[in-house]
Parts: sequence; C-alpha cells; structure tokens
Amino acid sequence: MLPACLRLIAITDDLRDGREGLVARAVAAARGGATMVQLRLKDTDPRDLVIVARDLVAALHIPVVVNDRADVAIAAGAAGVYVGIDDLPASALRPVVPSGFIIGASVGGDDEVERARGADYVGIGPVFASGARSHAGDAMGLAEFARLARRTGLPAVAIGGIDTSNFHTVLDTGARGVAVIRAIFAAADPEIAARALSSATGS
Repeated sequence: MLPACLRLIAITDDLRDGREGLVARAVAAARGGATMVQLRLKDTDPRDLVIVARDLVAALHIPVVVNDRADVAIAAGAAGVYVGIDDLPASALRPVVPSGFIIGASVGGDDEVERARGADYVGIGPVFASGARSHAGDAMGLAEFARLARRTGLPAVAIGGIDTSNFHTVLDTGARGVAVIRAIFAAADPEIAARALSSATGS
C-alpha cells in the first residue's frame, strides 16, 4: 500500500456542511485522484469522530487515516492514524495496533525525528506558509524538508502551503507525495482540484 497511497493525501478541514457534506467532498477528492484521506477535525468529540470516520471508510475506496486518535481509527475500521508531537509516539503505538495498521508521524524539526521511529511514513512541514495550519510554525523551505526527510529515513510527505503552483518543486526534493487541506477541501470543486494535483504529481 505504501508509498503509492502517499502520493496525494487530502486532509479534511471542518464540518461546515455537516457529515454528509464532508463525506461528499472526500468522495469527490477520491474521484479526482486523491490517494488517501486524513480525517482531521480538531474540535470534534471522539464519539462524533468515530461516526465521521466510519462514514468515510464506508464511502471511500482509498485508505482513511485519523489524526491523533489511534483508538478512534481502530474503532472506525480506518487504515491508520497520523500522530503529532503531543500524541503517543509511533514506537508506543506499533505493538498495540492491528497488523498492517498505517502509522504516520508529524516531523517539524530535529527534535521530532526520534518520535517518528516505528512509523510507516512522516509528514514534514510546514514547507511553505500555510493559513490552515498557523500553529505549525514558520515555513521551513525545501532544503530543510529534504534534510529532515533524509534524517528520518522514512517515506516523506510534504505538508504546508502546497498547491498546483509549487507542488513540482516539492516532488523534485524526493518527497513521496504531498498532503493538502485548502487546495482540495476548501476548493469549490474538490474533484477538479484533486485532479489538477493528481495529474501534476503523476498519481
């Protein structure tokens, strides 16, 4: 499954149009060529998060990973989890998750590399300035992305401010793929937006 499913990761934004609307946008993204959907709903309680995750799993033919919550991912039958610096590290999760369960880990600097040990892939960023993740810190740029990717020794996905205007420069650094929020889920037509990125990345 890896690294093909890392080529174009569509990260959800919010429930402004309800569960059905979010799922419809995710389905449209998949039709357009997204290779994975990452469920990221920071302000949603665990019970509702499980419901949304189950809806996505049922509706999509591509892997669904859940941000932060391995328990929610397992309960929903999702393909995996994506953990940040405030979550359990990948090495602690690996012994207790099902066989084949995907673990992605966020890396934003050297001090976070060790926490990614045991993960299947890393999301490194923000590479460019990103309004959607203002808490994530300053943009690191392409050279730093490439350096951190080499340090982790894992398939690396670039995140942060990526769209059709700059994706090719990221892929030229050796990134296995890109992860985007606004470029797909905030688009007027997520299918068209995903297709533009998918075609460009060679998905």
